[in-house]
Amino acid sequence: MKNNGSDILLEYGEKVLSSSQIVYQKDDYIFKINEPSDLIYFIEKGSVKLAKEDESGHEVVKSILSEGSIFGEMALVEQEKREEYARVLSNDTTVRVLVVHELLDAAKTDQSLFSRVLSLMGRKIEKLDKRIESITSKDSRTRIVEFLKELAVESGQKVGFETLIQNNFTHKDIANLTGTSRQTVTTTLNQLKEKNVINFDRRRILIRDVDLLV
Repeated sequence: MKNNGSDILLEYGEKVLSSSQIVYQKDDYIFKINEPSDLIYFIEKGSVKLAKEDESGHEVVKSILSEGSIFGEMALVEQEKREEYARVLSNDTTVRVLVVHELLDAAKTDQSLFSRVLSLMGRKIEKLDKRIESITSKDSRTRIVEFLKELAVESGQKVGFETLIQNNFTHKDIANLTGTSRQTVTTTLNQLKEKNVINFDRRRILIRDVDLLV
């Protein structure tokens, strides 16, 4: 599981709070837009997509999360209704669920837990800030390359110098997440493949050496 602090919150939830474990299948919804925002989720196995629809009804992907990720955390800042939906991308995805009001009540008397909650929200804001900065200040190719590097760090499996990533992304998903076009994503990935920096298919992305991603 990722070492992002969520594992400690999860351990606390399992021991102290009334958490539950749910197994989902591909294309199941964990929650939908406008549903009550009263739970927080940890991915123990599998992957989940967070998305919403634009004014034309087209899907806009906000995040694609894998094992060790936490989501639904906006409920911690009194978001009453979900502003996005969470949909499962792989069979047998296992999610641990915590009740938000229980977590907040416990944090009032446990300074360590309170610090973890603040840290969790801080990382969320920091990640959003970095994405906005990237979209406004960097060219399309750089944004795509940095996205691949981020994937390698967050969910890649190291095999020697190579990094293997389970590919749950369409080119359109990557375009949405990097503020680029699908054609630019396709062109950039193919160029990297021709240079033997990466290899990819519908199931995985193999990065030969993260340091060569430039």
